[in-house]
Amino acid sequence: MSAATAKTYRLLIGGEWVDGEAGTSPIINPADESHVADVPEASVAQAEAAARAAQEAFPAWAATPARERAALLHAATEKLAERRESLIPTIIAETGATAQVGSKMQVPIAITRFSEYADLAIRDHDVPLPPSPVPSTPLAAGGLIGALVARQPVGAVATISPYNFPLVNQAGKVAPALAAGCTVVMKPAPQDPIAVIELAEILDEVGFPPGVVNVITSVDPAPAAALSSSRDIDMVSFTGSTGVGEMIYEAGAPTMKRLLLELGGKGAAIVREDADIATATAALASVWGFHSGQICTAPTRAIVHASRVDELVGALQFAAGKMQVGLPTDNATVVGPVISGAQRGRIEGYIESGASEGATVVVDGRRPEHMESGFYVGPTLLADCRPDMTAVQEEIFGPVISVLTFDDDDEAVSIANGTDFGLYDYVFSADTGKAYEMGRRLRSGNVGINTAQRNPKTAFGGFKKSGVGRDGAEFGLHAYTEMQSIVWPA
Repeated sequence: MSAATAKTYRLLIGGEWVDGEAGTSPIINPADESHVADVPEASVAQAEAAARAAQEAFPAWAATPARERAALLHAATEKLAERRESLIPTIIAETGATAQVGSKMQVPIAITRFSEYADLAIRDHDVPLPPSPVPSTPLAAGGLIGALVARQPVGAVATISPYNFPLVNQAGKVAPALAAGCTVVMKPAPQDPIAVIELAEILDEVGFPPGVVNVITSVDPAPAAALSSSRDIDMVSFTGSTGVGEMIYEAGAPTMKRLLLELGGKGAAIVREDADIATATAALASVWGFHSGQICTAPTRAIVHASRVDELVGALQFAAGKMQVGLPTDNATVVGPVISGAQRGRIEGYIESGASEGATVVVDGRRPEHMESGFYVGPTLLADCRPDMTAVQEEIFGPVISVLTFDDDDEAVSIANGTDFGLYDYVFSADTGKAYEMGRRLRSGNVGINTAQRNPKTAFGGFKKSGVGRDGAEFGLHAYTEMQSIVWPA
């Protein structure tokens, strides 16, 4: 049970904390299926009211001096840090994140993001251009024409976050949006919205003006859909499945919404003949050990040179046996639960489909016998896979690795590029020059060479059905702006 159980949670709309007009919904701890808390169910009318509040608050907030916006973001950073120790158990209870992931990757990174965008808020992001000589035309007299490309805030933004990193992901949307001068309506995933409501409480407490920050929660998809089609919402920033991203794209088309969509992934890890198997194994095992594979950047497809496949499969099999599946609150646990019974069933279906299509189930993590309750899937390894298999083509979002083989670099690149996704791929090779050349051929927004580590200053996003736009560091702030060109006689 979480300490959050006894607390009453509400929606924030236009500066007022209100009950959900559609009642409440229970939040279930995925580790033991216990009740964590009840959260409000927003109605469609409340979603529309939140959008309207954000739109009405936008002009004044956009005109607020950057230093004042930055001061509020710094205050939010400090308040988040003060609440860190109480937020961590709440996040572990609602997401099922292990103690290691919850304490190191959930709250601390959210704090860092607010701090980073507080600093970026006061930076001048306009681009001055040198005067250009322009000849006279029927349009106007010629001469030297000066110009500036100004970055203006997009407007009211719906920030819709996923269940794997609810607080971190909202921080990565809300902080740059507020820094740029946008207003927001936060809509967390229905499985684990508590920490996001807590974030809204913090932002309200430190003094963001009414309507600048709003939050709605619901299991029913209709309120979120209302945000995607509302004329009061200028932009939707969404992280989640490609299927939902497609629906948001369609819903936003009539109002020409600006979109930032970070969608599914099916990460390919190319292991060349000269690769260090220990390095590749450690990176691939992150699929199992990092939030039970519930991360879009995971290297879930091991594409291995035929001469090294037995070695890699053996190393992965050994690594899987060392990863303890258990309660997230146990510091020895490496693999915790997945988010829900429905997601567990979905993952198990992919494992079954892989076996039925000819894959060898080298390690089978279905229904760990020692876990009597909770939604657990242990490390699973499918070998002898083909590129056309369902488990190889579709995003599983769970602790499952599929192993394929190749004979030359061209074949490896072809297999890696052979899905609808292109978010994060990897190349492992002793020849970093060759690895770099291969990386440039991958249709992927991000490529790691001999590492699964990310650089937080890079632009993050995907090719193909992995999304639209880029966030991360300064690129993330720019995502919440429109470029406005201003010209004058020099």
